[in-house]
Amino acid sequence: MTPRPTSEALVATAEQLIGDRVARVADVGTGSGAIAAALAVALPRARVSATDSDAAAVALARANVRRLGLAGRVQVYRGDLLEPVPGRFDLVVANLPYLPVAEAARHPDLAAEPADAVFAAGDGLDPYRRLVAAARRRLRPDGSLVIQLRGHVLVASRRELDEPGPLVEALAA
Repeated sequence: MTPRPTSEALVATAEQLIGDRVARVADVGTGSGAIAAALAVALPRARVSATDSDAAAVALARANVRRLGLAGRVQVYRGDLLEPVPGRFDLVVANLPYLPVAEAARHPDLAAEPADAVFAAGDGLDPYRRLVAAARRRLRPDGSLVIQLRGHVLVASRRELDEPGPLVEALAA
């Protein structure tokens, strides 16, 4: 995946939320590991768990984490969403597929990207809906979920995941 300006905004938002405190952070759908690595650099006291369901992405992310000297603070796991990582988190960030597969032809600019990193079945938002459900269970009471969606960064506290708000409304069916 080609990093986008929204990814930089995602990391900046994480930095504002966590600052210099000790934290457990999850990067869901890590791909190359670029966001996980950027989080580790921006959040010096955080432990970052990165997940991806694609074996090639996990191998690439692990190689990038090692190459950047971050293996002591970033662990990369293969699996669905938060499932492969035990425990609770202070922050969960994600850049998941959100475009409907049926619209792939409308996005020739994304043809070089891995299709399963950009496009999903149905209306394309099910990966995020499933992540919100997982985050409800896995975020600490004062934790937050931060996602990239349609060029925007959306944030919800754990409490806000149960209420109408920008992030939850963006994913409403």
